[in-house]
Amino acid sequence: MAKRKEENFFSPENAKRPRQEELEDFDKDGDEDECTVSFTNGTSTLTAAEVGIIESIHLRNFMCHSMLGPFKFGSNVNFVVGNNGSGKSAVLTALIVGLGGKAVATNRGSSLKGFVKDGQNSADITITLRNRGDDAYRANVYGDSIVVQQHISMDGSRSYKLKSETGAVVSTRKEELIAILDHFNIQVDNPVSILTQEMSKQFLQSKNEGDKYKFFMKATQLEQMKEDYSYIMETKERTKEQINQGEERLTELKRQCLEKEERFQSIAGLSTMKTNLEYLKHEMAWAVVNEIEKQLNAIRDNIKIGEDRAARLDRKMEEQQVRLNEAEKKYKDIQDKLEKISQETNARAPECMALKADVTAKKRAYNEAEVLYNRSLNEYKALKKDDEQLCKRIEELKKSTDQSLEPERVERQKKICWLKDRVKALQDQENSINQEIEQFQQAIEKDKEEYTRIRGEELDVKHALNYNQRQLKELKDSKTDRLKRFGSHVPALLEAIDEAYRRGHFTHKPVGPLGACIHLRDPEHALAIESCLKGLLQAYCCHNHADERVLQALMKRFYPPGTSRPQIIVSEFRNEMYDVRHRAAHHPEFPTVLTALEIDNAVVANSLIDMRGIETVLLIKNNSVARAVMQFQKPPKNCREAFTADGDQVFAGRYYSSENTRPKFLSRDVDSEISDLENEVENKKAQIVNLQQHLSALEKDTKHNEDLLKRCQLHYKELKMKIRKSISEIRELENIEEHQSVDIATLEDEAQENKMKMKMVEKNMEQQKENLEHHKSLKVEAENKYDAIKLKINQLSELADPLKDELNLADAEVDNQKRGKRHYEEKQKEHLDTLNKKKRELDMKVKELEEKMSQARQICPERIEVKKSASILDKEINRLRQKIQAEHASHGDREEIMRQYQEARETYLDLDNKVRTLKRFIKLLEEIMTHRYKTYQQFRRCLTLRCKLYFDNLLSQRAYCGKMNFDHKNETLTISDMVNRRIAMDMILKMADSQRFRQFILLTPQSMSSLPSSKLIRILRMSDPERGQTTLPFRPVTQEDDDN
Repeated sequence: MAKRKEENFFSPENAKRPRQEELEDFDKDGDEDECTVSFTNGTSTLTAAEVGIIESIHLRNFMCHSMLGPFKFGSNVNFVVGNNGSGKSAVLTALIVGLGGKAVATNRGSSLKGFVKDGQNSADITITLRNRGDDAYRANVYGDSIVVQQHISMDGSRSYKLKSETGAVVSTRKEELIAILDHFNIQVDNPVSILTQEMSKQFLQSKNEGDKYKFFMKATQLEQMKEDYSYIMETKERTKEQINQGEERLTELKRQCLEKEERFQSIAGLSTMKTNLEYLKHEMAWAVVNEIEKQLNAIRDNIKIGEDRAARLDRKMEEQQVRLNEAEKKYKDIQDKLEKISQETNARAPECMALKADVTAKKRAYNEAEVLYNRSLNEYKALKKDDEQLCKRIEELKKSTDQSLEPERVERQKKICWLKDRVKALQDQENSINQEIEQFQQAIEKDKEEYTRIRGEELDVKHALNYNQRQLKELKDSKTDRLKRFGSHVPALLEAIDEAYRRGHFTHKPVGPLGACIHLRDPEHALAIESCLKGLLQAYCCHNHADERVLQALMKRFYPPGTSRPQIIVSEFRNEMYDVRHRAAHHPEFPTVLTALEIDNAVVANSLIDMRGIETVLLIKNNSVARAVMQFQKPPKNCREAFTADGDQVFAGRYYSSENTRPKFLSRDVDSEISDLENEVENKKAQIVNLQQHLSALEKDTKHNEDLLKRCQLHYKELKMKIRKSISEIRELENIEEHQSVDIATLEDEAQENKMKMKMVEKNMEQQKENLEHHKSLKVEAENKYDAIKLKINQLSELADPLKDELNLADAEVDNQKRGKRHYEEKQKEHLDTLNKKKRELDMKVKELEEKMSQARQICPERIEVKKSASILDKEINRLRQKIQAEHASHGDREEIMRQYQEARETYLDLDNKVRTLKRFIKLLEEIMTHRYKTYQQFRRCLTLRCKLYFDNLLSQRAYCGKMNFDHKNETLTISDMVNRRIAMDMILKMADSQRFRQFILLTPQSMSSLPSSKLIRILRMSDPERGQTTLPFRPVTQEDDDN
């Protein structure tokens, strides 16, 4: 009873809870038969007596009264007065029981059958409730009043009849009565609404603060709420235990269900298995078709990819052919230039040879003339000397008459002449040998110079070969690990850096190598950017010098002493890149190095900006355009320099060519780089072989010339010895004293003849001198002509030498391009063979697909969608066939197994659903109870404050003071106030006058004659009890209420 809607707890405009009136203490010597009933109508307005007012009550055979009433009550204050035993308690008890209250709530009995008058079979209670206004309950059904009739039998059962104003029965259900009472907010179990005599005694006479707190809890129905909360929490715990037991039971039921299901499926699913087998066969048929179609599509895709690749290979072959044509054209142009130079040299060769022969002839003629002149001169000198000796001899002979030694002297003179002639011949041979020695020395010197030059060229080519081989190895290693491009130790160094950073050795983890942290937007800029950044590509960045020292220590482990280490840049790490818009170079066509790179790490970008100023360096692919932009025009604002695609560096007034021909670190097409390097390595090896052959030929030629030179030098020494020996003999003969007598006349004749010879020789000598001068002029003229044409030929040779180098390079390039073309031709041929093989395979697959589709249509005419592969379906078909065979071989009661499986499944599903429902219920209940408990505490606090407010207000109106203290923790209520009955009655009447929308029914044995006359007060006087009537035999309230 006394149900309350939750939504009315805190809404003042909807609250239909009666205001709790303060009950004062009656005089201890007063009658104990006094009690109070207070009802609240269901409206929130102050219009009096609209709904929920008890208009009348009528009792029959109730308690000790055969008939009481009907009593008609007023809408405000009602006093039921009469002597003890007149029926006041019966009226109060009837109100409680008639409105659905329990027997124990009346404190007059424990069972309803105790309210039936002795000697009677039943009792009846009729209560009329007012039902008017806007808040009327189902006004169209009940009308302006609702009649509640309750019939109580001797067995303690009761029945209801809810009638309308016209007397028509509307309902006989207790739930309808409860709905009416909830609507009118009538709470028969609430001591504030109905205060029985025993409850008033308990409250007024009790000195126990805990009992007063219990009265407060019961009066406000907080006790019921608390009990409900405790009951719900106990129910929740029991529900949790049920869930745990249900889950344990579920596990067992699931196991049994699975066993039954497996057995059921093995028996009951035989027809299903056969149907599935047929369906699997259908799927198998089309699965084979699907797989062939997939293979067919894969082959078509491969063919398409192959055709695309063939087209790419065609384009590459065309590009290779273009490069080959360009290389051949370049080779032909250089060859034409060399041919032109060679033709010009060949054209000048005969003239040169003729001039050389002429010079040789002129030299020979000059030498012969010189020999003749020297011979004449020597002869003249000899004749002159002979003349002097003859004159001296004649003088001596004239002095001496001895003529005995004359023949010996003549013989000596002859021998001297012969020796002089011999010396002259030997000297001519000496001159000739000396010229040959000079020629051999010049040839040897030229061969040695050529050998040194070729040897240096060989060393340069070997160095280039070693560099290319190292670069080739690094490129091949970089295919598996790109970091190895920056050095073979880089991956291990980075692992060591990671390990050191994990151990906390670095403040911030170093970044590097920088080249691995950048990416090109345009691959054609690779060489230009490498030429710009150079060693920075291998550099590392550290946050501070402490990190730098740690990194240096790590590098010592990987870079041996004496080898170069990567550069370390120390700069504070920042999360954002510098704002360089105000100082960066801008050009509408050409990017800067900064804009040409994709740099994810701000530290890398800032380091390159600081170290190289990459925001001010332009990238211009074409060399001539770069010259035009940087040199022929005014360079763009903030632009310091530019780099071309060939790696050339261009300033405003300078131009530097790059030594590198390909990028080392930033190239993306590794395979192409490897192929080019392999070709270059082969070219270098071939070039080294040619140079070694040339060196070998030079060594042989030098050795041969040195052998000839040694022979000539030996011959020259022998001639020198012979000349010295002959001169020595001449001197010895000339120094011999001749004491022979000589005929003076003969000597004089000889002297005269000698003088004549001297004149002839002198004349001849003059002629020889003139001839010598003439031959000398001819020789000088011939030498000048020869030197001039030789100079021109040498100039042509100097022009031809770099052209020959270019021709060799062009020839190597032609060979390289030819090899590249052959490479692509071979790849194209191989690829076309594979492609044709794929096309033949495609044709075979198409035929196979047609056959399989025909077979599939015979098995299953309509195509079905299959998601499984043929191999899986084949396994499933075999497994299903085995199960069907096993099923055929086994026996069992099919119906019994189906029934057991169905029962086990239903039991499991039912329990599983209950457990799930209980879990959801527990979860929802916990949320609701958490909220409701907070609401309960707040509601209790509001009611406490409200009670204190009314208590203070009522006492203040009479200038009294009192105190009301609530202790919810210890559940105590302290009220420090005691006023007399009269004052309490006045306060009740005053309160009733101020609350005319409430109905008050007070039962008292007093006459109430002292009450003021008012239309709001109605006094109902009970008749005196019949003589001989005794007290009702009520039992103590110890039994359970058997109310239905």
